[in-house]
Amino acid sequence: MSDTGNRRTGYIDRAVLPTDQLDWGIIKWLVTPDQPGGANHTLGEVVVLPGRGHDRHNHPDAEEVLYVLSGVGLQMVDDEEPYEVGAGDVIYIPKGMFHSTMNTGWEPMRLLALYNPGGSEKALQELPDFRRLAPGEPPRLG
Repeated sequence: MSDTGNRRTGYIDRAVLPTDQLDWGIIKWLVTPDQPGGANHTLGEVVVLPGRGHDRHNHPDAEEVLYVLSGVGLQMVDDEEPYEVGAGDVIYIPKGMFHSTMNTGWEPMRLLALYNPGGSEKALQELPDFRRLAPGEPPRLG
């Protein structure tokens, strides 16, 4: 983000943000409470690799909204039977509710993830497969 006059107020330059890598995919957190401006929510772009997904988990202190940009997968919410999701689908996950997402397609599944309030993204840093990539560093997927 820049307020030097070269960018508009509120503009977020993805190129200067790190990328979080896990065994199942990558995440670029675009807006978080820790970034300049101190947002109250978190917004990130998530890429889930084919045949991969994140395990059942919950966010005790935040609700989550997922918006599927591309790809197909199975979404589980509240330990109910998983259902198919694809581009344009929106999933609302209330605070504390268990959920998981699995990419069932042959191409990466892209989502936007929103936490309200923000901060739940910090829990990923505690996972054994977590790796933070420097801005511009390409992920090594697969």
